[in-house]
Amino acid sequence: MMSIPVKNPIIFQNTPCTLVTGFLGAGKTTVINQLLASKPDDERWALLINEFGRIGIDGALLASSQDNDLNQKNIAIREISGGCICCTSQLPLQIAISRLLSEHHPQRLLIEPTGLAHPRELILQLSAPHWQTALKMNAVITVLSGEQWQQIKYRDHDGFQAHVRDADVLIINRYTQLNTSEKQTLVEWITKLNSQVKIIWAASGLTASETTDSSDVHSSDKFVANKLVAEAYLTTLNDQLNQPSSIISNQRKVSISNPKKSMIGVQSQVNSLAAAPSSSSSTDESEAQANPQTSANSDLPYRYHEEQQDFQLAGWRLPAHYILNANDLQDWLLALPNWQRIKGVVHTSDGWMQINFNPGSLTTKTIDPQTDSRLEIILQLDNAVDTNAANTDIEETENDAKASSIWIDWEECDRELMALVI
Repeated sequence: MMSIPVKNPIIFQNTPCTLVTGFLGAGKTTVINQLLASKPDDERWALLINEFGRIGIDGALLASSQDNDLNQKNIAIREISGGCICCTSQLPLQIAISRLLSEHHPQRLLIEPTGLAHPRELILQLSAPHWQTALKMNAVITVLSGEQWQQIKYRDHDGFQAHVRDADVLIINRYTQLNTSEKQTLVEWITKLNSQVKIIWAASGLTASETTDSSDVHSSDKFVANKLVAEAYLTTLNDQLNQPSSIISNQRKVSISNPKKSMIGVQSQVNSLAAAPSSSSSTDESEAQANPQTSANSDLPYRYHEEQQDFQLAGWRLPAHYILNANDLQDWLLALPNWQRIKGVVHTSDGWMQINFNPGSLTTKTIDPQTDSRLEIILQLDNAVDTNAANTDIEETENDAKASSIWIDWEECDRELMALVI
């Protein structure tokens, strides 16, 4: 009797997976680039990026920061735009991870949730039974900016603290302005939130790949010292890719013993988001969320704006033939009220530019031509007030914050941006 061969289904088994979390503008992209740069040439890696906005820019920012073509480097990038994978729906996350595993067969997966995410919800999702054999969850790497921590509006923000609470490893960067006493205070603050976290101070200044003028003896000595520090930091950072996550391991035990209870946090977030206003229908289509690049292309120019948590988000996609005045564009962006993050890939009078602004760093870089221009901004509704101030001052501050959120005229912003087109 002739037997008919049956194609075996693909079974994913223990693919090493690392979450790289951190609050908005903490420096996650820098850390991810450092990890990608250390990838062995013969290994296939995949990166899943979740963007809170709807335009989809982070993938282009990461791709343009790599020296070689991503395909040649065996790196696959997939984006989920249009909302936080931690609180919208589990389906986009499941689709995106499944496709990365089935289409690219990576030997390592990195996941970067949006900076506005609550990591606990993502940890709950990845602790579900159907991921426990497919993904080998390694240490949750969280990035914390020392500059942000110095400001009370960040330090007392629940979302900022949430990333510290659910970290196995905390990478502290942008701390050079902190004195010894401030560093100690920072460590104490971290310890109160998470006594088990491993703290790593990122190497500042020179990196291991930079060079200097060796004719200057003192400069050469300083370079060697910085190079050793940078190499030691990168080695320590890379070691975390193979360290198991105690936070996720503990949550998985809870999920196995009481699966219904483990999903309560996710369900509550889904319900709370359902009432939030949305200017895009992409969240209604799981397929489009999981792979926005393959969804139908909207007529350009396109703009959206919305309010989520304590932030206002706005984004634009413009045809590639729109060329914006580079200097005027930067001036216009920096003049926006209380901006927290500005990023984009834009066709300007200086060529195609990558824009990556946060309050502590303004970065632009020339990149290869893109299919269209993309720009996204995040403005904070600054409701943080000085608790030592008089009640009248508090009321005035709150009213000013509310007024600032109402004052933004997005149609006027559209006109101003279009006026920059040459």
